[in-house]
Amino acid sequence: MLLAVVVSLIVFFGLWWLLDVSGDEAPLLPAGLVASVVLLVAIAAREVVMRRAWARYTHELEMRMGSEGVQPTPAGLQRPATRKASVRATSNSLRALQQRLAHADEAGAQQPAAHLEAFRLCEQYLSSTEETIRASGTAADVRVALRAGQERVRGLQKHHLLSWVRGEAQRYTREAQRRVSVSDKIETAMRALDVINEALQVYPAEPELRDSALAVHNFIATVKVAHWVELAERAAFRGRYTRAVARYRDALFYLSRAEMSDDAREEAADRINREIEMLRARLAVGDLEEEPPLRRPTKKGKDRRTSS
Repeated sequence: MLLAVVVSLIVFFGLWWLLDVSGDEAPLLPAGLVASVVLLVAIAAREVVMRRAWARYTHELEMRMGSEGVQPTPAGLQRPATRKASVRATSNSLRALQQRLAHADEAGAQQPAAHLEAFRLCEQYLSSTEETIRASGTAADVRVALRAGQERVRGLQKHHLLSWVRGEAQRYTREAQRRVSVSDKIETAMRALDVINEALQVYPAEPELRDSALAVHNFIATVKVAHWVELAERAAFRGRYTRAVARYRDALFYLSRAEMSDDAREEAADRINREIEMLRARLAVGDLEEEPPLRRPTKKGKDRRTSS
C-alpha cells in the first residue's frame, strides 16, 4: 500500500507538471483524477491477492489436518493460534458444504439427481473428517467440532438421499402409468424399485423406503392381475363364460404369488371371486349359452358356395 501511494503521488505530480507546461487552465483536476484511479486499482488488486492468499492458506491447512494432523508441535503443546485456525478451517468447510447442499435443495425440485450429488458430497465430507479425527495429532477441540459437524451432515445426507429416492420413484411410477403394454409398465416400475433398493442398502430400517417399495410392488402386482382380469372381461363380453372363469382363476394365481400388502391382495381376491361366482351362476342357470368359436371357412367350402 505504501508503494501504491508513492506511485499515485508520482503520477499526480508528473501529470500535473505536464498539463501545466502544455498550458492547461486546470491541471490539478485531471491529475488528481488519474492518481485516484491508480490508487483505487492498487487497493482492489491488493484485496484480490489477499483473498486468494487466505483461501490458499485455509486449503493448505485443511489438507495438513487431513494428512498429518494440525501439529507443527506435539498435540498437547499446540499453540492457541494454531488450534483457533484449525477450528475456523473446520467451520468454514462445513459452511461451504451447507451452502452447496442448500443449492441442491433448490435444484432438486426439478432435477432429483441434484439430491444424489448432494448425498455424495456428504459422503466425501464424512470420510475426510473421519480421517482427521482418527489422526493422532488432531487437537481435542478440533475433534469436538468435527463430531458436531458430522452429526449435522449425517442428517442432511439422509434428507438428500430420501429426497432423491422420492423424486426418482415418482418419476418412474408416472412414466409406468403412461406406458401401454404390460411389459413396459413392469419394466419401468422395476427401475423405481431398483432406486429404492439402492437406498435400502444404506438405510435398511427406514420406514419411508419400505413403504415406497411396498407401493411399487403393489403397482406391479396390480398391472399383472389387471392384465388377466381384462382378458377375462373380454371373454365374458363375448359370452365365453368358461374361458372367462379360467382367466379369472389365472388372475387369482398371479395374485397369490404377487409381492403386495395383505389388504390389497384380499380386496382384489374378493372382487375376482365375486366375478367368478356370477359367471358360474350364469353357466348353471343357462341364461346365455356360450358362443361357439368362430371357424374360418375352408377353401373347399368357398368352392361349394361359389358353385351353388
